[in-house]
Order: sequence, then C-alpha cells, then structure tokens
Amino acid sequence: MIGIIWVVLCKGLIYMKIKQRILITGGAGNIGSSLVRSLILDKHNFVVVVDDLSTGSIDNLPSENIDNYDFVKCNVNRKSEIKSVMSSTKFDVVFHYAAVVGVERTQRYPLKVLEDIEGIKNILNLSLKTGVKKVFYASSSEVYGEPVHIPQNEITTPLNSRVPYAIVKNVGESFFKSYGKKYGMNYTIFRFFNTYGERQNNDFVIPKFLDQALRDEDISIYGDGSQSRTFLHIDDNIEFTLKVLKNGGFANSTVNVGNSHEITIIELANIIIELLKSKSKIKHMPPLKEGDMRRRVPDITEMLKFYNKDLIEIRDGINLLINDRKDKI
Repeated sequence: MIGIIWVVLCKGLIYMKIKQRILITGGAGNIGSSLVRSLILDKHNFVVVVDDLSTGSIDNLPSENIDNYDFVKCNVNRKSEIKSVMSSTKFDVVFHYAAVVGVERTQRYPLKVLEDIEGIKNILNLSLKTGVKKVFYASSSEVYGEPVHIPQNEITTPLNSRVPYAIVKNVGESFFKSYGKKYGMNYTIFRFFNTYGERQNNDFVIPKFLDQALRDEDISIYGDGSQSRTFLHIDDNIEFTLKVLKNGGFANSTVNVGNSHEITIIELANIIIELLKSKSKIKHMPPLKEGDMRRRVPDITEMLKFYNKDLIEIRDGINLLINDRKDKI
C-alpha cells in the first residue's frame, strides 16, 4: 500500500512540473521521432505520439518507461481514434506530421494519399474544440511541382503540384490558412525539403544509397541521375523547429525548411561510394512516370534570418549517418 501511494505521489509531482503538453502525429517517422526525442529532454514537456505505424517504426521512438512521454497507436484519418486521444489530454501544441510518404508508395496508393485530407480536418476541428494554442503542419517541397523558377520562394513561386501527395499537402495548407482566418487559429506551415537522418527508412534516397553501398551492391538511380535535390540534416531541422516553438516565429505563415546546396542524384551516389570506399557501381533504372521533379531548391532566406546558423554540409551529414550505422553493426 505504501508503495502504491509513493508511485501516485511521484506521478503527481511529475505532472505538477508539466508546463506544455504536446501532441505529435506521425511521430514514429524520421522527423517526428527526432522531434520527440529532443522535446522530452525538457521535463517541462509532456509529449504524446500518435502513429498508425504504416510507414513509421516503433523502433524510432523512446522506450515506454519515460515519465513525460506516451505513445498511442492511432490513425488520425479516423475521427473516433484521434478524438479519444485529444479529448483525454488538453494539448497546448500539436505537430501534425502524419501522412502517407515515399514517392513510390504515394504513386502506388493514390487514393490512400487522399485519405490524409480527413486527418487534416480532424486535427484542425479537434484542436479548435479542445483549445489547442498552436498547430504546426508538415507540408512539403512537393507543392511547388516542376519548378517555375529557382530558388523556390514561399510567396512568389507559384505552386505547380500535380501528383496526389503534393495536391494533398497543398489542400492541407489551404485548410490551415482558412482556419486561421475564420477561427483565429494560430498555426505555422513548414514546407520541408528533403530532410535526412538516422531514422529515415529506405523509401528515401540517402538511406537507400547508403545501405546499397555498405553491401557493395549496385546503386540504383531512376533515369540518368541529373535530377537535382537539396538535403537538410535532421539536426538542423529539429533545432530550427525547437527555436520556432520557443520564440513563436512564423506565426500564421509558411516557411521553407531546407538547405540551398543543390546536388544531382548521381553526384550524391558517387559521394556515398567515395566516403564508404564502396565497390558499388551505378545502375540506371527507367525514369519514374511522375513525381520525380527535375530540380528542387528552396529559397531559405526567411529560415536563415531566424535560424542564423551554418547548416550541416552534405558530406559531414552523410558521415554522421555512416558512423551511426557502423555503431549499430
């Protein structure tokens, strides 16, 4: 009996210290899980993760015995499921990161991608009803589609999206802006450009290339590899996000979150081969029918005004991933 009372008292002391209750949807993914791990370092935060684990992994998340963290398996597109979570805890902040991701997956299951619109509506409506103070939305560079001009600016670059994933992200942005105007909802839209990190799965180019190169297998590239991208290391993404959360930047607005250093896919493959001293060769695959934009480069002027820090260079970032993989072998 004394032991039970002691546990209850300890839990009570923990909850007394909580100043901010945070919900992260899609929190078992690359960006979401890294955000979780950073937020729970501050014991004044209580973080709840919801994820249906369709693309995320439970292995990305902290162990269950952390006092200021909880995980609920939940599909945000089903109102009854997410409603039970948001009704039971009065959240101050919501990060809506849940989505069907991966170029091949989103092309294979376009109708499933469209279901994510329901999740966006559920999060917005429940945030209003439960008194959430701020909602962050993970949009994507995909909304720009084939570039009209480079670099791609939040205000001046037209949105040229055509594939279902990009259209849903664009629709989501419109919902957030409309809820902001009609209901005064406080929001920030992050347009994420390729963020890579140690918890990213092989649906994405850098971990896919790394695993192929580590096994000395051929590195498969769609088309001739001249398509270009920019890559932001997860540490920069999370540090920027935490700074926005703490200081209230980009209220009711949209910001590109990425790196402006442009690199072709074939250059990326060769860098990975070089850094690993791999015996892998380049293997060219037929180009994807759609969704593989020729160029994608963000204008990160607004991000850097706020972040004011040098971003991790691609070689340094890949070396961090290589060291992480070697530590796990």
